[in-house]
Amino acid sequence: MYSEILVPTDGGPASDAAIEHAIDLANQYGARLHALYVVDGAAYSSLEAGAEIVVEALESEGEEATGRVADAAADAGVECVTSVTSGTAYRSIHDYVDEHGIDVVVMGTHGRKGLDRYLLGSVTERVVRTSDVPVLTVRQPTDE
Repeated sequence: MYSEILVPTDGGPASDAAIEHAIDLANQYGARLHALYVVDGAAYSSLEAGAEIVVEALESEGEEATGRVADAAADAGVECVTSVTSGTAYRSIHDYVDEHGIDVVVMGTHGRKGLDRYLLGSVTERVVRTSDVPVLTVRQPTDE
């Protein structure tokens, strides 16, 4: 059913929960895992002097985040491809899906509700609403 699974990551706890599910799915289906980190440099373009430094730091963070996915996948015996790209997150995810024949996207969500979700927006929500392939959302565990 699934041969190519994408797990976008921002390196945070919500992504960590999704990574576990994505690796489990890849194991079940003998699929290859794709770990993607998107650097949204446009958000920092208004910085006159420091934008390039910020983008380089984010790219480094992306390499670390996708590297952690690759390490976890390797520990589970799952093949993993990593990518760090620049652009608008949800658009970059859609482009990656199209370019790499992704069958399913596994994404973390913070579980925000109401006004918080409306004001903050959600990359996951945009991907869910606009994706041509199934999107499995995994809620970040709570400390309750």
